[in-house]
Amino acid sequence: MSLADDINNLSLKNIGTWPMPIKIGSMLILFALLLLGGYWFIWKDQLDALDQSRQEEKKLRAEFLDKKQQAINLDVYRQQVIEIEQAFGTLLRQLPNKSEMEALLTDINQAGLGRGLEFELFKPGNETAKDFYAELPITIRVTGTYHDLGRFASDTAQLPRIVTLNNIGITPTPTGNLVMDVTATTYRYLDDEELQKNKKAAKGAKK
Repeated sequence: MSLADDINNLSLKNIGTWPMPIKIGSMLILFALLLLGGYWFIWKDQLDALDQSRQEEKKLRAEFLDKKQQAINLDVYRQQVIEIEQAFGTLLRQLPNKSEMEALLTDINQAGLGRGLEFELFKPGNETAKDFYAELPITIRVTGTYHDLGRFASDTAQLPRIVTLNNIGITPTPTGNLVMDVTATTYRYLDDEELQKNKKAAKGAKK
């Protein structure tokens, strides 16, 4: 009798009489089905949860190492904050307050007169308030020699207060001198009252 005939003659009521190869094959198939069912209905979710836990462990470990490194460098960070505050204070001292602006404008004017320049225009514009400071543009037109204009620009840059020269235009005159049109921008820090006013205006704008 062939194996095919043996399989056709099998009966679940007489499993004990099945041929040994068929018993072994049936047991292997049943075992595979049990493994597949166990994986699909039980172990799959557990394995997914295990993989998620491993990912979370890696994330927490990375966060721990990062915080540990920050703790090790805490003194360095504190020193850097102190240095930044000191540098900021130095820069802030280069910004005049409202009462010192008139003296700064006089200094800019004197820097030009001291070099023998002839002022045709010296017109402060409107202030523009920023976060903690205000910008004041000054439209200037002066006449003088090339070297005197250069020295004026150098003297302005060396003033104890911050002054920048922008939109520079130079044209010659029939007399051999040069006319320089320039916008000198200077800055001043806002006092506490102005800062509070700006904050209230910003909050009102957000609403």
